[in-house]
Amino acid sequence: MLDVQKVRKDFPILNREVNGKPLVYFDNAATSQTPQIVIDAIVDYYSNYNANIHRGVHTLSQEATDAYEVARKKIQHHFNAKHAHEIILTSGTTHSINIVATGFTSFLSKGDEIIVSALEHHSNIVPWQMLCERTGAFLKVIPMNLEGELRMDIYDELLSDKTKLVFTNHISNALGTINPIEEIITKAHKVGAAVLIDGAQSCPHIKPDVQDLDVDFYVASAHKLCGPTGVGLLYGKEEWLNKLPPYQGGGEMIDQVTFEKTTYAGLPHKFEAGTPNICGGIAFGVALDYMNSIGFDAIAAYENELLDYGTQKLLEIDGLKIYGTSKNKTSVISFNLENIHPYDIGSIVDKLGIAVRTGHHCAQPIMDFYKIPGTIRASFSFYNTKEEIDALVEAVKKAQMMLS
Repeated sequence: MLDVQKVRKDFPILNREVNGKPLVYFDNAATSQTPQIVIDAIVDYYSNYNANIHRGVHTLSQEATDAYEVARKKIQHHFNAKHAHEIILTSGTTHSINIVATGFTSFLSKGDEIIVSALEHHSNIVPWQMLCERTGAFLKVIPMNLEGELRMDIYDELLSDKTKLVFTNHISNALGTINPIEEIITKAHKVGAAVLIDGAQSCPHIKPDVQDLDVDFYVASAHKLCGPTGVGLLYGKEEWLNKLPPYQGGGEMIDQVTFEKTTYAGLPHKFEAGTPNICGGIAFGVALDYMNSIGFDAIAAYENELLDYGTQKLLEIDGLKIYGTSKNKTSVISFNLENIHPYDIGSIVDKLGIAVRTGHHCAQPIMDFYKIPGTIRASFSFYNTKEEIDALVEAVKKAQMMLS
């Protein structure tokens, strides 16, 4: 069982007030908050062993290198990658996706097809559109239904021997839908296609096993996992990472450099040009340790409890509609109030100390499907409480009364 009051003491920001009210933070799908143990790791790095890695023989450099590579191994074990060098440390999910999208330029030809889902964040749409523009490949889309679920019957029809790549998120950031990625991966592999899964929204709630999934690429960001911003991961099967060309040229990613020719380093350094976010990588490992100490089963069970409670309470408000009603979803509730713009609701509840996200959530195709400008999104984490949900419900009622 998760002791939420004990957990809340780990997060100093939860003690602050906003507009004279206790902070209620329900924008976890955008970024999670950071526990003190992760903050301390960041301070410790800059206070005690700040140095560049992989290059120096001096003590500080060796200490920083060791800490960074220990973090890589923590990430490897968390995601159950076969090898540590299959974990590429990046600036985040978007960077990770672009490494793969750019690398596949040399593998696609005119007439090839790639598939994305209708539930994608813009970061898992735009890079593939750019790839199609470079190569002449076609982008096809798995449509969604009114419940916010993918039309898997249509996915079957889209797959063919022309399909080279399939991309989908594990969980929709806008609706909370958990996609059937096991089925998506298996069917894509049957036609010889590679699969990339965007795990930015799933990793705070689910502990993915990349070997069990048999996924070719899996990407995520630390700042959704109680870690710092500016760092994330690209997991790739060793054979795929060896095939892909480097994404950037510079220091660290080389083997030998002459003015006539450069040869590249092996994995993972081939994709890690320049000085990385050393402190961020180390803190990422600490954040994973923290979340594993709580336990992902306990996190999932408690967040599902919050989802059920929040759904029930919000639906008691007249004129409120929830978007994304799949039975298989995580702790995200996207909703609107009849005849009121979501931005107006978000602005008023902020005055009452409650942080929610409003807008299209970088998922405009979803909003276009529902013919709405956006939604109010309340996304819950394991440090939130039912009392905070009650405060949100009362704030939404007050906003509705003021704006009606």
